[in-house]
Parts: sequence; structure tokens; C-alpha cells
Amino acid sequence: MNSTQHLPLAVRMRPQRVEDVLGQEALLKKGSPLRRLIDPSGSAISVPGSVILWGPAGCGKTTLAYLISKNSKRHFVELSAVSAGVKEVRQVVEEAKSRLAHEGVETVLFIDEVHRFSKAQQDALLPSVENRFIILVAATTENPYFSVISPLLSRSIMLTLEPLSPDDIEKLIQRALKSTDGLNSKVSIDDDAKDMLVKLSGHDARKTLTILEAAAGVNKKITVKTLEQALDIAYIKYDRAGDQHYDITSAFIKSMRGSDVDASLHYLARMIVAGEDPRFIARRIMIAASEEVAMADPLALVVATSAAQAVERIGFPEAQLILAQAVIHIALAPKSNAVTLAIGQAVLDVKSGKDGTVPKHLRDAHYSGSKTIGHGLDYKYAHDFPGHFVKQQYLPDELLGTHYYNPTAHGREKHFSQTLEKLRSVLG
Repeated sequence: MNSTQHLPLAVRMRPQRVEDVLGQEALLKKGSPLRRLIDPSGSAISVPGSVILWGPAGCGKTTLAYLISKNSKRHFVELSAVSAGVKEVRQVVEEAKSRLAHEGVETVLFIDEVHRFSKAQQDALLPSVENRFIILVAATTENPYFSVISPLLSRSIMLTLEPLSPDDIEKLIQRALKSTDGLNSKVSIDDDAKDMLVKLSGHDARKTLTILEAAAGVNKKITVKTLEQALDIAYIKYDRAGDQHYDITSAFIKSMRGSDVDASLHYLARMIVAGEDPRFIARRIMIAASEEVAMADPLALVVATSAAQAVERIGFPEAQLILAQAVIHIALAPKSNAVTLAIGQAVLDVKSGKDGTVPKHLRDAHYSGSKTIGHGLDYKYAHDFPGHFVKQQYLPDELLGTHYYNPTAHGREKHFSQTLEKLRSVLG
């Protein structure tokens, strides 16, 4: 019996040779940076010191990292950006330096989901990459120009992996059915089921093999009905690189705006299960706190910002509790878009030329000679007056009487509305 049969099918079918890698032929041609890293004949001088593999889920990033280690005879260390901290990174680096000095063996450090590393964690990698104490192979599904710090990016070769084509997925299915490491010709699949599986795959090799294995557990002759039975555990149709990403995010925001707390939590759960970056989710919640709630509940932004900070420090799985708490607060808070409308109209006016001249008494007077040109003269310091308020002109002449902020009567904004009404009756 094959001793690896207890492992998931996706692990058992991981390519052991470059020739078996599907869909990345352009990156693996002879003489390419990636091929030089994998090829054991490549000298230390000829290979890049750091590589960032950017591509969608299931396109082969982890496989390529293992091939680099296996074929090049270098020591391989894997860290998960979800669970590893600066301490773990520094420990790996120190061990790599010792291994290189005493054994002459280079270390490949593979970091999956590097976009989840904080700036401090990425900074900790820089000296070792620069001095070639390690060969860094970092994988990410996010655009590295937005998720990886510039110094690390500039010291790396960035390689963009393509999603697997339908033909690649079909080859993968056939290979898994026949391989002794796979289903060993003990399972068959009809054409309709195969076509369905290709469509369900989302160009993701791991997802394809996971579904195939689940279906094989239901019936050794896989049909469309078999696939449907295998997928009755609420198949999550969500692809961070495709339209579903935007659809789910849109539904998430609109559900919070619409005060439907259950729908908000549903879409939050779909993003979490799909592996969405918690920092992305936290950013959307912070934006919603100002865009949808704002002054109707000023505490909403405090809660959202605190949640974002906590998520950075804690990470999944516990971060889902923090995100859920913030989502519930936003969804149940009184709503107002008065702030959104106010800044939108103010920006629109400025862009259309309605800016005007700053009144002289408001201009900077902290330099020699300002008084001689009338800057700052007759300015009234509000704190010197009763109630810390004094009537004077603040808007440019061209905009006198313009009102941008028009608060609603919802939540705390009702109080601000009453305050504003009194102020404007005096200011004019």
C-alpha cells in the first residue's frame, strides 16, 4: 500500500518534476530565472536571490517552491504569513546563516501568503535577502506592488503565474484518475461530470482535486449527480481574482448600509471562508463607518479602526470575532450619508473653480512682515470669547452662504443638527 494514501489528493498529486507542472511553461523555459533556481546545475551566482511568485490560488506557487528546494538540494524552510511573526523569521535567518557558514548549504525560505506579513515582518527579511543568507521564495495572490514593501520588491524578481486553462484542468483530472499516487484507475468520471468539474474548478488545481476526491468518496463512478452530492456542503462560489470577489464585497457593503445584520454576517463569512485578506475586510468596514454611519454614530469609526488594528495583531482564526463585532456595530448603527454628500459637494465645487480667496484675517501671520500686508489682522481667537465661539467670516467671499453639511435626524446626528442650526443662525 502506498504510504502517502492518507494524504489529501492535492498533496499526493503535487508534481515532483518540472515537466509535470501545468500551465507555467513560459516561466519554466530553460535559462529563465525560475528554471535556474530549480536546476541543480545552476551556480549560486547565476540564480536570483529572491523571487516573488504572484498568481491566483491553485496555479502552482507552492509546487514551484517545493521544486526549487527538492531539485536544487538546498535546505527548505516554510513559514506561513498567517501564523509566523518577526521572532520566527529571525530564528530561521540565524539558522540559515549558521548552515551556510558550517555546512555550505543554502536555505530556501518559502513564505506563503506573504501579503499578510506586516511591514515589520517584511523589514526583518531585508538584510538576509540582501546578503544572500537565504533565498527567499514568496508567494502571494495579491498585487505585490500594493502588498509587498518597496525595498523587498526591488531586491526580488517578480514572476507572474497564469491561472490554469480548462485544458490544463482536464489534464490534471485525467492524471489524478490514473496515477498510482492518485486514484490509481479505481475511479472513473463521465464526460458531463468532467465538464462540470472543469467549470467548478475556477482554474484552481487544488480546488479541482479536492472536489474530485470528495466525489470519489461518494461513488467510484463519478456522474453529475455524484458531484452534486459531494458539493451539497454549501459550495462557496467566490473567487478573489474574479467577478465574485467584487459581487460579494458589494453585497457586504450594501447589507451593512441596509442595516441587515444577518446578511452582513453571511457575506463576511463567505469572504472569511474564501480566504480573503482580513486587512481588506477591515478596510471596507472602516470606510463603511464613515460612508454609511458617520456622525449618526461617531463611535462606529472608533470601533472599526480598533478592529482593524486588532486584526493586524491577532490574525485568523480569532480575527473573525473582531471583524464580526465591528460588522454588527456598523449594521445596527443609525445611518447617515450626510458626511459623504458634504465632502463630495465640497470637492466638486473646488474642482469646478469655486475656491475663492482666503479672507485676510484667516491667513498665516507667523512670519515677519505679515502684518504689513494685512495677514492675520482683526482675527478673533474663538477661545477668548464666551462659549469659545465668536462670529466672524470663515468662507471666501465667493462662497458665503454655502452649506455643505446637512445632518439628518438619525442617531447622534440629530444633536449635531440642532447645534449646527444654532451656529449657522449666528454665522449666517
